[in-house]
Amino acid sequence: MPLLDRVATLIKANLNDLIDKAENPEKLLKQLLLDMQNQFMQVKTQVAIAIADQHLLEKRQQENLDAQREWIRKAELALQKNQEDLARIALERSLTYENAAANFAQQIEDQAQQVHLLKDALHRLEQKMTETRARSELLIAQHRRARLAMRSGAAAINELENDLKFDRVEHKVSEAEALGHGHLIANQPNHHQRFAELEKADRVDRLLEGLKMKMLPGAN
Repeated sequence: MPLLDRVATLIKANLNDLIDKAENPEKLLKQLLLDMQNQFMQVKTQVAIAIADQHLLEKRQQENLDAQREWIRKAELALQKNQEDLARIALERSLTYENAAANFAQQIEDQAQQVHLLKDALHRLEQKMTETRARSELLIAQHRRARLAMRSGAAAINELENDLKFDRVEHKVSEAEALGHGHLIANQPNHHQRFAELEKADRVDRLLEGLKMKMLPGAN
């Protein structure tokens, strides 16, 4: 994701190196903080969107689970009325909703991973911003003293530079983007379709027999 790539670049920025190479360190630090603030707001917005999408997927999954249970109930009712053909149809519909719910479960897992990546990026960027603000004045002062020492030929500034050296960021933001998975059932060649229908019919038969046994006098 380009947004996470940009955040990773900001997080990995070494302020000491940037200041050493900059003609105007103060201007560079102000621009760096501005870039961080802009990226922070973008990531924060994406986190909110990703969480909303996850909630929507969870709602759709629950709707399919509810529909599955409702069609099971209808199958039981049909058997009570000796409508076995109608019960079979209801069980087929229940399987359709069961498969849809399973597909949504996978999408929810993928979306949760995306939310985690964005939240992690937001947290790391916020830490980097806080760190940069706290160290900016020290780093600018360090740079000025280093330049002065170079002009005067003093070498004692090296120890000060080591004391004030900005800690390097050790962790990188994960750049892997959770890929959205397609979970719609693909159309298969005719012979695959026939086998799938046979397997589905067999499962419906077993579900139907299970309902019959459940409804026998004395069952449970």
